[in-house]
Amino acid sequence: MRQLTQKLKDGSMGVIEVPPPRLSPGRVLVRNHFSLISAGTEGSTVNAARKSLLGKARERPQQVRQVLETLRRQGPTQTYRAVMKKLDAHSPLGYSSAGEVIGVGSGVRGLAVGDFVACGGAGYANHAEIVSVPANLCVKLPAGADLACAAYNTLGAIALQGIRQADLHLGETCVVIGLGLLGQLTALMLRASGVKVVGLDINPRMVEMSGRHCADLAFDSNTPGLPKIVEEASGGVGADAVIIAAATHSLEPINLAGRLLRKRGTVVVVGAVPTGFDREPYFYRKELVLKMSCSYGPGRYDPDYEEKGLDYPAGYVRWTENRNMRAFQEMLHSGRIDTSYLSTHRFRLNDAPAAYDLILNRTEDFLGILLEYDAAGADLETRVEIAGRRRRRELKSGAGVSFIGAGSYAMSHLLPNVADCDGVSLMGVVTSTGTSSRTVAEKYGFRFCSADERDVLDHEDTDTVFIATRHDSHAEFVLKALEESKHVFVEKPLCLTFEERNAIRETYERVQKSLTQPLLMVGFNRRYAPLAVRLKQALGSGPMCLMYRINAGSVPAESWIQDPELGGGRIIGEVCHFVDLMIYLTESLPETVYAALMGDPAETEDTVGITLSFAGGSMGVILYCANGAGSVAKEYLEAYRAGITGILRDFRELEIHGSGRMKRERLLNQDKGQKEMVRQFVSATLGKEGRVIPFREILASTDTSLAVKESLRKRSVVRLRDTPTDVSACAGQFSAQK
Repeated sequence: MRQLTQKLKDGSMGVIEVPPPRLSPGRVLVRNHFSLISAGTEGSTVNAARKSLLGKARERPQQVRQVLETLRRQGPTQTYRAVMKKLDAHSPLGYSSAGEVIGVGSGVRGLAVGDFVACGGAGYANHAEIVSVPANLCVKLPAGADLACAAYNTLGAIALQGIRQADLHLGETCVVIGLGLLGQLTALMLRASGVKVVGLDINPRMVEMSGRHCADLAFDSNTPGLPKIVEEASGGVGADAVIIAAATHSLEPINLAGRLLRKRGTVVVVGAVPTGFDREPYFYRKELVLKMSCSYGPGRYDPDYEEKGLDYPAGYVRWTENRNMRAFQEMLHSGRIDTSYLSTHRFRLNDAPAAYDLILNRTEDFLGILLEYDAAGADLETRVEIAGRRRRRELKSGAGVSFIGAGSYAMSHLLPNVADCDGVSLMGVVTSTGTSSRTVAEKYGFRFCSADERDVLDHEDTDTVFIATRHDSHAEFVLKALEESKHVFVEKPLCLTFEERNAIRETYERVQKSLTQPLLMVGFNRRYAPLAVRLKQALGSGPMCLMYRINAGSVPAESWIQDPELGGGRIIGEVCHFVDLMIYLTESLPETVYAALMGDPAETEDTVGITLSFAGGSMGVILYCANGAGSVAKEYLEAYRAGITGILRDFRELEIHGSGRMKRERLLNQDKGQKEMVRQFVSATLGKEGRVIPFREILASTDTSLAVKESLRKRSVVRLRDTPTDVSACAGQFSAQK
């Protein structure tokens, strides 16, 4: 299918072929008929993308600070990769559309194939022939609905939420500052609900248009005597509310609102304006109320609502973003508002770049710009061949590698290192969106990109599958790949539950009896870090005491990582890393686990202390903290054995004490072992010498992290019984797993 994208690096824009989105639970596949270009939001995005790197930095100082922090922690190589990953990506545009349902995912109620719907949401209702939209971000349209008008869905909901925040009543007066698309929609709905509307703008064309279509009175914002004009228009009272739908860096709109409002009036900020108002004489003396309007309404930015489809009860939250969309569409279809005059331009999808040139260059007046699609239907081929691909290597020794998932971590640590391995040819890549899979395929020279993992799993030239998706899908893809006798590398964690763990163990042990004997590897990279290897050499073999402190930092509660169903939480998702390094150093598996949590277990598991005992007599303590200072190194490990003490700081510095003079080694860049881990695994898949993690050690790390959760639940020691205990014989494991 075709989709409009731009690259943030230079602002280049084009309509490209990408795999269509796959049908997922809780989502609806929609064939777009129309999508609306938001001249304000999207124009700003495109304008920023076309600036120089220095210009981009000036516009986004917060992101510059993040880059500098990454540079401090991880060094120039990883910082460069992280920045270029963003700049080189095909970024989707658009967030408001209307079309026909062509697929309904499980769990979706009230929608069927053939229904017409209006859609919203950045990253969902894109400028693309086919879009995948969560159920709560689309509304069913009545028969005979005008799809061109319905495509204003998102902006209509944003305008309506601003009106709700103003809490106006019949006969009251509202001033709308900023008469662009959002302001015009706001004025239309206010007037239809019996509110007197005064529109203000600095553009005479917008003033004239609103005076004819949506406002009782309309003026230039710089008109002398505006407070007196508004006072007379409101019967001597003053404006009951001011809704600011403008976008500017100036304080003038909010200070103007203060001058126009009656005592105890309300200012609602819908547009992008600063709020550093003058306290005297208006805001303080009038006791004015300042409110922010959050996009489409309640539910916005809540993954439980938007992604999982969990609705808010109407008795407690009357107007959600979905109900705002529905109310807007009802006003359109009933004829109470007429938006037809707003659509000043229409472009075919292939001509979309010209629409943005019009917005940025302002070669003529415009307001609403619609993109129109071929309603006959887009190609639903899930696989897109990359013509003229940049092949890094031709196929050697049958070593075809494909990826399922290629997010931030894979782009920074897996893909560059896999591509640099000798004897590897990159075959196919599957990601959650067509734009990301196309970006990865072009950047690294894959033969094809796809929306369906079967295109990879059934691909006869794919011998090895790398899995770097969200945690909840790891077990599913591992099992599918093993069943196809593919070598498997999966990012941590291996799985989220004991049931998944048992299924993987059963499948792995069964396929090991086949001729192919595929390898299974989990991305526990720290044991491959050069300083970790040297620490192990210095300590030697035998019982030891380990203390591992992780200054993990906080992760927002709404992040998918914290979601028990998607990410499994930070214990399942991250602690397995540190357990694996302890297994590597001690050459033995954990026997008992005891964990204690700071705070209420029902609220957070971010700060936890874990005590482990190992079969070989070693002991380890993991202190995982989310409440520390960001200036402190993230990882700190102390190891004690037979008069030797090793101190490892953030995989950049190692100290060895107790064997003569203290030895210190420092690295220029942090090296957590990802490159060596990939090199060893790929070498093993080629039948060469390669140090891979024994399967029982993978199971032990997984079991231990699951046992930590169990210990927290029981508030007692948990004994691990279901794994072998002696792994000393596997310390030099090569090629095949035991």
